[in-house]
Amino acid sequence: MSENCPDNDCVIFNLISPLKKIKIHVAGSTVLHAIAHTKLPTRFERNAPNIQTPQSSDGEDEELNQFEDDLDYLRSLDPKDWKNQDHYAVLGIKKIRHEASEDLIKRAYKHKILKHHPDKRKAMGEEIRADDDYFTCITRAWEMLGNSVKRRSYDSIDPCFDDSLPDDKDAKNEFYKTMGKAFEDNARWSVKQPVPLLGDSDTPREKVERFYSFWYEFDSWREYSYLDEEDKESGQDRDMRKWIEKKNKATRAKRKKEEMMRIRSLVDTAYNADPRIKKFQQADKDRKTAAKRAKHEAAKARQQEEERLAREIAEKERIEREKRESEEKARQDALKQEREVMKKALRKERKALRDLCKSNNYFVTSPVESIKHMESVEKICELFKLNQLEEAIKYLQTDGRDAFLQIVAEAENKIEAERRADFSQLDSRNNALERQVKAHLVPWSEHDLQLLIKAVNLFPAGTNQRWEVVANFINQHSSNGVSRDAKEVLAKAKDLQSTDFSKSSMKEQANKNAFDNFIAEKKTKEAIDERMPAVTERLDPPVTNGTTNEVRAQPEQKSQPWTPAEQKLLEQALKTYSNVTGTEKWDQIASCIPTRTKKECMRRYKELVELIKAKKAAAQVAKQ
Repeated sequence: MSENCPDNDCVIFNLISPLKKIKIHVAGSTVLHAIAHTKLPTRFERNAPNIQTPQSSDGEDEELNQFEDDLDYLRSLDPKDWKNQDHYAVLGIKKIRHEASEDLIKRAYKHKILKHHPDKRKAMGEEIRADDDYFTCITRAWEMLGNSVKRRSYDSIDPCFDDSLPDDKDAKNEFYKTMGKAFEDNARWSVKQPVPLLGDSDTPREKVERFYSFWYEFDSWREYSYLDEEDKESGQDRDMRKWIEKKNKATRAKRKKEEMMRIRSLVDTAYNADPRIKKFQQADKDRKTAAKRAKHEAAKARQQEEERLAREIAEKERIEREKRESEEKARQDALKQEREVMKKALRKERKALRDLCKSNNYFVTSPVESIKHMESVEKICELFKLNQLEEAIKYLQTDGRDAFLQIVAEAENKIEAERRADFSQLDSRNNALERQVKAHLVPWSEHDLQLLIKAVNLFPAGTNQRWEVVANFINQHSSNGVSRDAKEVLAKAKDLQSTDFSKSSMKEQANKNAFDNFIAEKKTKEAIDERMPAVTERLDPPVTNGTTNEVRAQPEQKSQPWTPAEQKLLEQALKTYSNVTGTEKWDQIASCIPTRTKKECMRRYKELVELIKAKKAAAQVAKQ
């Protein structure tokens, strides 16, 4: 941050290129004025009226000496092969090359034409070949370097630029020296300037990452139009010129792609050999490893803490449980001891009562009463509790026979009361059983049958306490005042499933009428949720033909697909009755699935068996 930014508003966008020492060439109005007023030989003046040779002075001689003048090289040039000549070398600025300014190129050209003009050389006695004179190469060099567009095209393929890349060995051994020079040389092609430097081992990570980010997104201005095999202006017509231009563009694009691959290869070589990148990657790896280790240790510590808390809770629960068990055991032991004490005391009091009655000859006045009073004593011993026995003994010791007779009377009254209570409970149970039997004997009305069919549809198989729910539904909506239980409802539903309406008796005709009324009512309402096929679908009676007993065959209905609930019931029934044999097996299985008949259950079982066999056969074929 510079001192000119007191508010810290300055932002550094990129690094600048290193400083270089350059030569400042003399140019300006004074020099041009001196050149313009210098006299030349008359013959040269007629051929080049705009170019005059100034009088040499020490300063001017020094300026002219800065341009190289390789006469042997100039004479070796072929004017027809001008594309392969080094234009900078022709003008004498081979060492400066692309760094030369436009003014320097202009002055170099003037220097060359003043020295190598054919008329001047001819006046000096040199033999000039008009068709093969090297002066044409000088004019060609000026045409290329004096035009900014053509110069850029030539600079793109500068023959003195080395496109080769450092090998991996040199990059690893002397990384900063070797790769630094390579990046510095290639920086001249960048569109974005200034170009960041490679730096050294002390360069911060941010600058290193910015450097590689810049070079991985490198944008080169090199274009290869100078190497075009044909000039589009040489085409005879517009189509030919378009074809030449298309061909040249394709060739340039190919060379441009190769150039970008070369730059990318240079950056990859540097990135892979850069010791700073390896250090940064190792630091990142160590940081991730440390974070992972810290996370693992934190999770382990958290798990250990949870386990410790769980152990503490378990230990606390165990102690509390043992404490409760010990307290409960102590209470039970106390109760047991108390009961033992009570039993002993009760046995003692009973013995005392028997001994007292025996010593008083059971308080009898005649031998006939002896057995009766002995039985009464045993009843008293069985009926009376400890405190009652103690009071009875005291009473007997005080009043004797009168007390004994009174105690016996109380025992008889108590026995009679218990007997009556037992009879009343038995009567209530008998009455309930009688009511239940009477309810089972009450015939099912047409309205009750409709309620049964509707309830079976409303509460399909799988409903918790299904038949109790169906019975409650019928009892709530029935108007005959009869309460039906789950067993009766289940028995009637099975009876309806197995009823053959073709043998219509009076009772079965009522069932048929109830079913027809239910179907008529069902058509006027919204269809019930298709969680399972309705029971009533199997109760469809055959249609009779008027007054005759002929029965018109119903078209066979397509079997409904098995629902998951029905499939589960079937599998459970097959497991339950796997040991049962004979026809009773399928009757019992069908009774577990209220929505399916015996035939449907058997058919479904056969389908499952065939499906399992097919799967096994396919598995064996796959193994082979």
